[in-house]
Amino acid sequence: MRRKELTAKGKATRRRIVEGAAEVLREQGVGSVTLEDVMARTGTSKSQLFHYFPDGKDELLLAVARFEAEQVLEDQQPYLGRLDSWEDWRRWRDVVIDRYEAQGDTCPLGSLFLQVGRSTPGARAIVVELMRQWQESLAAGIRAVRADYGPGADVDVDARAAALLAAIQGGVSILLATGRSAHLRAALDQGIADLRRDLDPAAAATPR
Repeated sequence: MRRKELTAKGKATRRRIVEGAAEVLREQGVGSVTLEDVMARTGTSKSQLFHYFPDGKDELLLAVARFEAEQVLEDQQPYLGRLDSWEDWRRWRDVVIDRYEAQGDTCPLGSLFLQVGRSTPGARAIVVELMRQWQESLAAGIRAVRADYGPGADVDVDARAAALLAAIQGGVSILLATGRSAHLRAALDQGIADLRRDLDPAAAATPR
């Protein structure tokens, strides 16, 4: 049975509930949050909550997971969307590190997926879409800086973007386990330095 399309007001209310739920989840942790907590934070009644999330808590958690995934990319703007120079890449690198250092040893998105389960319909699709958009943005940035070096600069754009994304995820995983960002910093610095060296033959040929 198809659900009715929400009005603009309904969409705004639903988003307010999702954002409020995200705040509560970050503060209390996924396992201890109840729908009553969300209702109290967002000023909604039980009937109103189930109007927007008929399947209850699991549907709300999926909506929050989608919101958190969007925030991962939003927090990297405007630099992720305009990696046109090495200075832009440096600024993007700083934003990524600042974001994950501020997050510390907790990951709202990861915690949500542990609670919902990646096998829940729609859960895996959220992760896949997040990674696709992130990798495509990195690939667009690599193409942008590659254009500055002419036809002699040849790298596998998609492979480099995938490697950078994997490096970030690896660094973040270690940060979550240890509370330290040194590996994330090293992974980003090395990945960007290798890319710049391979795109700029003159730089690669210059003795250190």
